[in-house]
Amino acid sequence: MSENNILFLLYTPATPSPPSTGLNFAVYTFPFLALAVVGFIYLELKGRRDQIRQERKLISGLSNPIVVNHYLGILIGAEILLVSLFIVFLFWTFYAHISNDFKKMMPTKSLKLNMWQYKVFKVATRLGLLTEACLALLLLPILRGMSIFRILGIQFEVSVRYHTWIGTTMITFATLHGAGTFFIWGIKHQIQDQMWRWQPTGRIYLAGEIALAAGLVIWITSLPQIRRKHFEIFYYMHHLYVIFFIFFLFHVGDRHFYMVFPGIFLFVLDKFLRVIQSRPKTCILSAKVFPCKAIELTLPKDPKLTYTPTSVIFVKIPSVSKFQWHSFSITSSSLVDNHTMSIIIKSEGWWTNALYNIVLDKPDGESDQRKCIPIAVEGPYGPASVDFLRYDNLILVAGGIGITPFLGILQEIATGGSNGRHVYPKRIQLIYAVKKSQDISLLNPVLAQLLDSEQSYLKLKVFVTREVESGSRTLGEVLNEVSQVKTIDFETTCSSYAVNGVESLLWMAAIVGLSCIMFLVLLICFNQSFHPHGEKASEQKIPSSVTDLYLICSFVAAIICNSLLAIILRWKRVKKELPFFSGVQKETTNPISVGIDNTVVEHEIYFGGRPDFKEVFCKFLSETAGSNAGVFVCGPESMKESVALLCKPNSRAFWVDGQKKKLSVSFHSLNFTL
Repeated sequence: MSENNILFLLYTPATPSPPSTGLNFAVYTFPFLALAVVGFIYLELKGRRDQIRQERKLISGLSNPIVVNHYLGILIGAEILLVSLFIVFLFWTFYAHISNDFKKMMPTKSLKLNMWQYKVFKVATRLGLLTEACLALLLLPILRGMSIFRILGIQFEVSVRYHTWIGTTMITFATLHGAGTFFIWGIKHQIQDQMWRWQPTGRIYLAGEIALAAGLVIWITSLPQIRRKHFEIFYYMHHLYVIFFIFFLFHVGDRHFYMVFPGIFLFVLDKFLRVIQSRPKTCILSAKVFPCKAIELTLPKDPKLTYTPTSVIFVKIPSVSKFQWHSFSITSSSLVDNHTMSIIIKSEGWWTNALYNIVLDKPDGESDQRKCIPIAVEGPYGPASVDFLRYDNLILVAGGIGITPFLGILQEIATGGSNGRHVYPKRIQLIYAVKKSQDISLLNPVLAQLLDSEQSYLKLKVFVTREVESGSRTLGEVLNEVSQVKTIDFETTCSSYAVNGVESLLWMAAIVGLSCIMFLVLLICFNQSFHPHGEKASEQKIPSSVTDLYLICSFVAAIICNSLLAIILRWKRVKKELPFFSGVQKETTNPISVGIDNTVVEHEIYFGGRPDFKEVFCKFLSETAGSNAGVFVCGPESMKESVALLCKPNSRAFWVDGQKKKLSVSFHSLNFTL
């Protein structure tokens, strides 16, 4: 037996017969998709129930930080539990298969491989199996509309890092898998013969090499050094995932592909539905320009569209970039603004600087009108339940533009506190750290709450870290100095549509179920129509790549058919909506009127230093008599880590009035953007 055939037999499993296609789908794919459908139905029903405050010790315990590390970031109990289970699963999978391989080793003479060469080859092969395990989970964290992580209370902007971790692990295993295989080929002087082979059946080596090359390009261009400075390269190269998935299928065969198929199925379906949802474009109604080079964009929305605080939307502005999508926290509340929603964007990078300049661009000629700015919107995406309603007291810690998620929370509490539907926190301590006093102007959307003497539950501490105070100014005086907020209205002639929001989770569950059924029916039809049966099947062997093409065609056809159905339903829904009013275009400058009264004096401002979180927590403990509190932080990673260290289970003891007391807190980390 030649070395070519030996290596081929070593690396080629039996190709499943066509009748096993339905069985493979039922065993490996259907259970996960069915679980996703049940999860969507559960989230829909959960969102309809009123939020009831109750003690959740297990949830609170799992949400608290256990590991706070500069490289790993902040890991809460639930994350450590899930990561540990996944690592155990990988080790168990590898050990179970490799030990079985070593027990069934064939005599080395017949293989013409000595013992260590055989073991290296088998280890490399089983590392490929671990690559499949990672790929099965790779796409789940980046689902938006169909995010199953919401079942665990994890939002998209938080779960993105799981995608990064899993992707890095997958590429590591895939690289070791390929390197080990090439190493054995090199020892046997078979690299030239093996690497270009496209076998008619079994694993196709060339397809695996192409998939690995595409995966490496995607991973390299995703590194922070490239993604942050050259986003276009990152964006374009990420679309190589199409090449990666197709050649991965050719490499492993349809049976193994069904193991990773659920994530790919949901991802592609989610992608198509998001593209449909972002059509048609809407436009910017107005923009507020703050002294700190930040702008608040106001967008029209359907009055029936509601969203929870801390929700985010993804926006694309074609006049800035035709491809870039960026996520921003919604700063308004759907309880306050029925017809509009707002986001705040600070000018800190190329994309935001370009948008800032477009907003401030003066109209040509004598016309005082600002041209219409089209904008595509995805979302809003928000939590299925409102976490801050679970607590008697809140500590909100914000740094710079990280104040944006809390603006929606404060407006929601101020407006919803009178309707009696929910039990809202009794006391809120807002800690806001900024570099310069101009950044305080971002508090403009909640100034009404800050200045209202009846809102005694809200206390504010502002820390201006890069300015030294020469006198003794109060917060009211500082607000008066940064009170110039320019409001610019835009034409609305380029679009007459408002933001409609995403479809309901029940609708998505129905689409997933229908797509699943249609895919299976089409796959069976392809196999029955083109696959030989009976005596012909034994005489004629169909190449495995042809079977893989049946799967691809069935998948594409199912996605296209259901996308067309979604387009029709979306079009009917949009046609029922009335266009919003095209108002008068003007530009005004509105000073923030701040009365220096006792209410403002109660709020505190400090210059020249960062907040001492331990001191603030200690004072808060003494004022709230140790009742349960939710700690929400949004800002730089260093700030999050400082707060997380105080919220660790072994770091919550504080001295209050000469007595050592333990603060009952639950930690929550928020992101204002990706």
